[in-house]
Amino acid sequence: MNTRSMIFTLYGDYISHYGNKIWIGSLIRLLEEFGHNSQSVRAAISRMNKQGWVQAEKFGNKSYYSLTERGIKRIQEAGKRIFKLKPENWDGKWRILMYTIPEEIRSVRDELRKELIWSGFGTLSNSCWISPISLEKQVYDLVEKYEIKTYIDFFIAEYDGPHQNNSLVSRAWNLEEINDKYRQFIGEYSQKYIIDRSKLSKGQMTDAECFVERAKLVHEYRKFLFFDPGLPEELLPEEWLGNHAASLFSNYYKELAEPASRFFEMVFRDGNELEEKDSSYNLMDHPYITD
Repeated sequence: MNTRSMIFTLYGDYISHYGNKIWIGSLIRLLEEFGHNSQSVRAAISRMNKQGWVQAEKFGNKSYYSLTERGIKRIQEAGKRIFKLKPENWDGKWRILMYTIPEEIRSVRDELRKELIWSGFGTLSNSCWISPISLEKQVYDLVEKYEIKTYIDFFIAEYDGPHQNNSLVSRAWNLEEINDKYRQFIGEYSQKYIIDRSKLSKGQMTDAECFVERAKLVHEYRKFLFFDPGLPEELLPEEWLGNHAASLFSNYYKELAEPASRFFEMVFRDGNELEEKDSSYNLMDHPYITD
């Protein structure tokens, strides 16, 4: 597992709920559990600093890192999508983004495409992107970020045929391929869940092992953010496995939550004063998990 990617996972699942700041020594100690050494952690966090995801602070001879505003926004958006158990209700409208970004700023165009895919947009053509989700804020944030107001047009509209709405879905996304990825996830993690639940009931898993397995679970499941656009139920096929995968993820996550958080807190205390968590935070129920 990539060091930088694992750091994002730890910020999203732990650090952002404990004051959003961590001593580099604690971060190194946590990532040692996954086989990452001090050098790789320092190199990864330095890259994230240069890219504007985290910011560094010095207190005495200790370096601390916290998410920037950009990092917080990305983590919050990712968290809401990762821990969403049900598809959203659809308002029947499509969000359509079209652009004509000139070749001389093609790097901006390439970055915009990555952001649109991550947000859940699909393509009808090279410069025509669609989504049934209310992504207006994300769109205008991107327009401001990349300074491309001159080159884009954005519509909110209903599809009036001559085909069905599902025909747009089949043209913009390969749901069969996404469903296959969910099938693979369910096949692997349903077995792991059964095994780990049995071990936990017998006291055969340490807190550190639970921490590792929970982080791996989140790390693997959040990959679906790059594949699954999070379509409303009305546009999904009958045998959609995304809901099954979400339920499995939630149950497995909760099973590991308490011992995993104990281990994190133990390491975190070594270099940080443990921040008072929100009173609604329950170790057995992540704040983003909703019914």
